[in-house]
Amino acid sequence: MNDQVLLSIRGAIATLTLNRPQAMNSLGLEMGQAFLARVEELQKAAGVKAVVVTGAGDHFMAGGDIKEFHTMVGAAPAERERAFGKLIGELINPAVEILRGLPQPVLGKIRGACAGFGFSLMAGCDMVVAADNAYFTTGYSLLGTTADGGGTWFLPRLVGARKAAELTFLAERLDAQQALALGLLNRVVPPAELDAACEALAIRLASGPSFAFANAKRLLNRSLTASLADQLTAEAASFGRCSATADFAEGVAAFVEKRKPAFKGD
Repeated sequence: MNDQVLLSIRGAIATLTLNRPQAMNSLGLEMGQAFLARVEELQKAAGVKAVVVTGAGDHFMAGGDIKEFHTMVGAAPAERERAFGKLIGELINPAVEILRGLPQPVLGKIRGACAGFGFSLMAGCDMVVAADNAYFTTGYSLLGTTADGGGTWFLPRLVGARKAAELTFLAERLDAQQALALGLLNRVVPPAELDAACEALAIRLASGPSFAFANAKRLLNRSLTASLADQLTAEAASFGRCSATADFAEGVAAFVEKRKPAFKGD
C-alpha cells in the first residue's frame, strides 16, 4: 500500500497525515494517489466525528515536489499539460471535494512549511491551529503557474479579494502571527503545545452535536452563493431538523439545569 498519506482512527477522531517527511511532505504523483485513496476511506469510515489533517515530521507540506517536476521539464509541452492535468484533475480535485464535503469538522494542524497545495489544503479546513514556527505562502507564481486544490476558491472567502490577489501574485511568505491576523488561522501556539492543543480541540469537536455541526457546515458552504431568502429558508429547515434530535433535547435540558451537555452525536 502507498503510505505517503496515512489514515488513522482513534475513537471518534480520524487523522490524515501527509507522510513524506524526508521531502517536507511535498506533493507528487504517488502522494496524490495516496491522498485520494485515504480520503475515500475516510468518507466511508463509521463513527468518525472529527478529522485532523497534519504532516509528518517538522512540516505540514512544502507544496509540489519540485524535483519530481524537474524530471518532466524535458517532456513536450502537451505531455506536461496532460500529466499535471491528470494529477490535479483526477486525484487532487476529487479528494479536495470529498474532504470539504465531509459532515465532520476538519481541523488543520500546521507546523513548519505550509506552501502551494499545502496552503490550499490548509485553507480548505474548517478550523486551523498552527505552531508559531509555521510559515505560509501560496508559492505558485514563483513557478509560473496558478493554484490548485481550491486555493482560488478558499482564499478570497477567507481574506477578501484584494488580499487574495496580493498573496497569489506576490507569493510572499507569512509567519504564523501574520496568518492569524489575516484570518487564515484560528489559533497559534508554541510548537511544544501544538499536539496537545489540537487533540483538545479535536476531542471538543468530536464531543459536540454532530448532526448540528454537519448542518452548519452545509449552511456555511452555501452561504456566499445563496440569496438571503434562500439562506433563511435553509436555516429554518436545518433548525427544524436539529430540533428533532436527542442532542437538541439534551442541550436544552443542560442549559436549564446549568450543566455541561452530554451530546451523543445523532
